[in-house]
Amino acid sequence: MIYVDADACPVKAEVERVGTRHGVKMFIVSNGGLRPSANPLVETVIVPEGPDVADMWIADRAGPGDVVVTSDIPLAARCVEAGAKVLKHNGEALTQANVREALAMRDLMADLRAADPFRQGGGKGFTKADRSRFLDALERLLRMVG
Repeated sequence: MIYVDADACPVKAEVERVGTRHGVKMFIVSNGGLRPSANPLVETVIVPEGPDVADMWIADRAGPGDVVVTSDIPLAARCVEAGAKVLKHNGEALTQANVREALAMRDLMADLRAADPFRQGGGKGFTKADRSRFLDALERLLRMVG
């Protein structure tokens, strides 16, 4: 199965396209505002409002053989620990080998932003190259787990 942390996810259509090609059940999870897909392989899951409710829904279900698409590092860490494969929106895989480092970097950046109110914003914007890397990475991952 593929679980998509769909709030602010720029690759939902790509997940559906690749997942459909492989015949994989997909869960698009958010706290609302998404148009449900007519695709029978795609289930839109609307969770209640609240901090990290969508993340908890995914983390409670993802496990070995599943793919999780998220840029939320704490969610990624929980899913990797449960045995799922995790891809960020730019195609970067989060694994046992790098998820702890990613979590530490996330915490460091949060501390830096808190210490300097003028340091705001995230990283770079999402590019066509990111989308292409994501498509390639998801295709390879589904071939591997399928």
